Amino acid sequence: MSLSSRFAVGIHILTLLEINKNGVNSSEFIASSVNTNPVVIRKIMGLLKNAGLVKVRPGVAGAVPAKELSEISLFDVYKAVNIVQDQELFGMHENPNPACPVGRNIQETITPLFSVAQLALEKALGNVTIQDVVLGILEKEQIK
Repeated sequence: MSLSSRFAVGIHILTLLEINKNGVNSSEFIASSVNTNPVVIRKIMGLLKNAGLVKVRPGVAGAVPAKELSEISLFDVYKAVNIVQDQELFGMHENPNPACPVGRNIQETITPLFSVAQLALEKALGNVTIQDVVLGILEKEQIK
């Protein structure tokens, strides 16, 4: 079981907008890079637009970042694409057996651990920018 891929696709989109900044970044072009349907790209682009991360113009093919890539953290993308509701990165199973000592206490015991882990993840994402991702890709391409 994994989290939604919207986060990875959001990062992919923003990175591609920079790498292909001299080209036309239509939803069809971006979809070909992500290897998905353009409808999926348009949906995620709408989320990124609503969060102020990209600019799109209806009826005109193409999109551009709304800010400098060094100002867009991975946490910004994470929030924009609605990966999880607040404090719900790790799902909790419903209705454990109250007659069992583990079932009776598991939620109360692991919920604080999940909160600490989620905060650590969010802090780490806040320390990495889309510009860092772009530089990583450009570096990998030079190595080839």
